[in-house]
Amino acid sequence: MNRSRHLDYPECSMYQFMTDNAKEYIDCIALEYFGKKITYRRLIEEIDLCADSLSSLGIISGDVVSVCLPNIPQAVIAFYAINKIGAIANMIHPMSAENEIMHYLNVSKSKLVIAIDLISEKLDNILKNTAVENTVFVSVKDFMPPFMKLAYSLTNHHKTVSSNKVMNWQEFISLGRTNKSGGHYNGKADECAVILYSGGTTGKPKGIMLSNLNFNALALQSIDACGCLEKGDSVLSVMPVFHGFGLGVCIHTVLNFGGTAIILPKFKADEFHKLIFKYKPNVVAGVPAIYESLIRSRSFDGKDLSFLKCLISGGDSLSSATREKLNRLLKECGCISGVREGYGLTECVTGSCLIPENSDKTESVGLPYADTFYKIADTESGMELQKGEIGEIILRGPTVMLGYLNEPDETATTLKKHDDGYIWLHTGDLGYMDDDGYVYFRQRLKRMIISGGYNIYPQIIENVIENHPSVLLCAVVGIPDEIMGQKVKAYVQLNDKNPDKEQIKNELIKLMEKDISRYAQPREIVFVESLPKTLVGKIAYNELMKCKEI
Repeated sequence: MNRSRHLDYPECSMYQFMTDNAKEYIDCIALEYFGKKITYRRLIEEIDLCADSLSSLGIISGDVVSVCLPNIPQAVIAFYAINKIGAIANMIHPMSAENEIMHYLNVSKSKLVIAIDLISEKLDNILKNTAVENTVFVSVKDFMPPFMKLAYSLTNHHKTVSSNKVMNWQEFISLGRTNKSGGHYNGKADECAVILYSGGTTGKPKGIMLSNLNFNALALQSIDACGCLEKGDSVLSVMPVFHGFGLGVCIHTVLNFGGTAIILPKFKADEFHKLIFKYKPNVVAGVPAIYESLIRSRSFDGKDLSFLKCLISGGDSLSSATREKLNRLLKECGCISGVREGYGLTECVTGSCLIPENSDKTESVGLPYADTFYKIADTESGMELQKGEIGEIILRGPTVMLGYLNEPDETATTLKKHDDGYIWLHTGDLGYMDDDGYVYFRQRLKRMIISGGYNIYPQIIENVIENHPSVLLCAVVGIPDEIMGQKVKAYVQLNDKNPDKEQIKNELIKLMEKDISRYAQPREIVFVESLPKTLVGKIAYNELMKCKEI
């Protein structure tokens, strides 16, 4: 069931959709970066210049360009420039481990990488093992106001390290000034335009292929579902651009209703309240971790939050206790809106349902977006269940991915054609729907950990730890964390009788620094006598807390 509405979706690229819409607010502020404001006119000029620079390096329609940047203006500029010429944006987390980045570059067959200069040494170690022809390094200071740029230069003495063919952002952009192409590729709605990374049903990282239509539909659906977004609204866009939530909602949606995306290269959840008072945004979209931090902060007493008119939570489940505490705090501070929870996954870009404003169904994650249909299926038979029965959440709609990159079997497991003739996305999540069509999320079928909105796959971490010669078995789980929602904990069974635990722990940390992203590395490593097993010999994850440590 959906909300019985149909929207008209454009048959064009994301670049075309955004620039067409921007004609109505061309001199409004599109981006704000450390107080520096960039109008839509300036942003589009920068995008067009970047597109010319890409063309001058031989990038054409269908080529893949990897973007390995935090939330800085160049990330937005590069994303739309890549799309303008019909190339594919391969979005990579800059904190990814060396081997992860190398895999993402190789599986996508990237020809060019645009990366933050802080990871130049990491890239230098791997680019020789890829097909990347050119590298552009970018600094977070480039678009800073002059006084901040000077302060950054005085306190940060980073030197780009690379033996490969590289250039900085200024050198790259100068190519476009002297080699103007004067045109762009007329992108089609159903073409692959973006690759984002997440785990498939096996937990192995997969490249998720998303189209122009996927992103354009999401923008229109999000605007429709929120119901309160207006030209000129400012959005605190802290969710990263390599994440579906950050790229699809906090950037593409914002730029298509004439809003201002306030972007920052990094932030700390426990200091999020300071950003709210500094920038006074109208809209906040984030993961539960930032809302947990707001509750823990005592800086709101007596303060005015009436400027906030929309708060969206996604990326993980927001506990009912957190929601109630936050809504009470907001009301006391003059905010007329409460936090609204949604549900989605990267395989449909990000959110695909949202709780309506002022709904009393506080345990629900909302109603499906326009043109998006949900069903609850039996996990064994696949048959549709009755209202109120818990089963696997499956859905279809215009934001559902094209498939997994170079993974036809995995794609076939996740995207299934049903007897009704439609392709349905099998989410691997459990939930139910009520008689009014509201969706309720219960838990994940997959053993995935969500920390600060990031998906972490225990199997990958376990494989790395079990490569150590002293390790017999390992079980990785998520345990509750007040700020991040969950943190990673590893239970390790050794095969040595008298192990040097401190030495082994240090060796494991070094192993994981090489192969596991920093945000996914265990915050605790515990050595135990043995791991509990079920009657059929599988690790009993729910019994790990009872393990005897050595």
